[in-house]
Amino acid sequence: MSTSADGLTLGADFPAATAEQWRRLALAALRKSGAATEETAPEQVDDLLATVTYDGLRMAALHTADDAPPPPAGLPGQWPFVRGSRPLGGWDVRQAHAGRDPKQVREEILTDLENGVTSLWLAVGGDGLPLSALPAALDGVYLDLAGVVLDPGPDFTAAAEAWSALLTARGVDPAQARGGLGADPLGWLARTGQKIAVGEAAALAVRYPELRAISVDATVYHEAGASDAEELGCATAAGVAYLRALTDAGLPIQEALGHLEFRFAATADQFATIAKLRAARRVWARVAEMCGAPEAGGQRQHAVTSAAMMTARDPWVNLLRTTLATFAAGVGGADAVTVLPFDHRLGRPDAVARRLARNTSLLLMEESHVARVADPAGGSWYIERYTDELAHAAWDWFTTIERAGGTVAALDSGLISDRLAATWAKRAGNIAHRRDPITGVSEFPNLAERLPERPPAPVPATGGLPRHRLAEAFERLRDRSDAHLAATGSRPTVHLALLGSPAAHGPRLTFATNLFAAGGIAVTTGESTSAVACVCGPDRAYAEEAEPTAAALRAAGATRVLLAGRGDYPGIDGHIAMGGDAIAVLTTVLADLGVDE
Repeated sequence: MSTSADGLTLGADFPAATAEQWRRLALAALRKSGAATEETAPEQVDDLLATVTYDGLRMAALHTADDAPPPPAGLPGQWPFVRGSRPLGGWDVRQAHAGRDPKQVREEILTDLENGVTSLWLAVGGDGLPLSALPAALDGVYLDLAGVVLDPGPDFTAAAEAWSALLTARGVDPAQARGGLGADPLGWLARTGQKIAVGEAAALAVRYPELRAISVDATVYHEAGASDAEELGCATAAGVAYLRALTDAGLPIQEALGHLEFRFAATADQFATIAKLRAARRVWARVAEMCGAPEAGGQRQHAVTSAAMMTARDPWVNLLRTTLATFAAGVGGADAVTVLPFDHRLGRPDAVARRLARNTSLLLMEESHVARVADPAGGSWYIERYTDELAHAAWDWFTTIERAGGTVAALDSGLISDRLAATWAKRAGNIAHRRDPITGVSEFPNLAERLPERPPAPVPATGGLPRHRLAEAFERLRDRSDAHLAATGSRPTVHLALLGSPAAHGPRLTFATNLFAAGGIAVTTGESTSAVACVCGPDRAYAEEAEPTAAALRAAGATRVLLAGRGDYPGIDGHIAMGGDAIAVLTTVLADLGVDE
């Protein structure tokens, strides 16, 4: 065993491990968990442990030097920009503001800027801040220091005029103003079905050349159910449509590329988010290369913690989700990150929620030092392979949209909506079967929770692609239960008939309690008084006791008897078990208990 100068032994002197050894050890663990049998061969371990994404990409559980090396990713700040559009780590802490009262918005903005926020994402026009109130809301804000990105919806021309007038009144050189005008007619079309000529957004770039004119908002596709590659492909197609409009308006391609900022969703799946942002830059760098301007292909990225993953139930878990998502966005190289407050689903966030949101980025940068290294995930075989395969999948979807005539034509024809609906159906199925767990909602729900109260938030625009939430199906069931509680004074309740000792029936008692709670249904183990009952016990007890227990439950008034586990027995109407469709079961049980939809 060799020793280094400081007396520490070197790990390289350990005997080399082989993939075959790993497979044998992994197989032993899989057999203990029940995921493999004695007949399972070691060579089957790779398939058992591999993960298939919603894009159909197969992610192996083990990557070694024997695997084919991923393509070169370059250096941070250099083409193909996979490792970041900038040579240094770190990100712009961008807080969202969507209020209408200029006094309240101003107070929130100044508090944010005084406590670490470096730029603002400001909803204006429509249900956002009135354009006439911009000067009042931004009173005291140094517009040449704090970046302001407008979110104007369809009012982007009027918003740009109001913004330009404000800069002039403040004596701020537009070339020194940070942020952007936020024009995104294609994103508005996707959200609402309302068409605005793309050329109107291009006209802003010509009229205000010093200001970044266009935001390509891909979160609309994410919230409609898109996979990561579908989100990237839709964003790339929209970006290319804007490039065409900008160059048709007379801008050189280098300037046209500089007018775009892309907005992506960051989720709690940290590795997928890291790979998505890296792949997005690679795809866009390829677009810039094909346009003859590779050096201008560094994609400007604004990552927003996913609205789709936020829950109304057990909202404090959202703090963990957004922390993971922010970490992933920072590691993935996002230029700006917006953290949605944990109470996002409950209404307008309060001061504490806003503080926690901005401090998420600050903690990761200042205390966890995530910003000290550019592309820290670079070199990981898993991340590099994931990035490469995701980029190819995104490019395939982008070119499919292009062959269909571009974003507008693909939205009009239903190509995009149909593809995203199919992906959402797969995702919704996995959520319903609890293969994609949602902590605090589908797993470990708390029926006794008291949710914080918030004033209502502005109603988001609709009419185009749907806005999905991962927890929507389970939370609809919880809403039904809450309404039943308010009307009757009690929760819908299922009786659990326990067989055997506590040690024997305990695991299924816990499983059944949590499953029913996910639908807002309480359980009782006392005297049977419910129209729905569930038999819980070990498998060995069911052969002799399931049938007489079911008969006794029916005699006590139960009209439906379920079994925790699997197996067909007389008197049993259905089953609850791992891998079953929880939404279907809970919907049926609520109906049997007389809970209105």
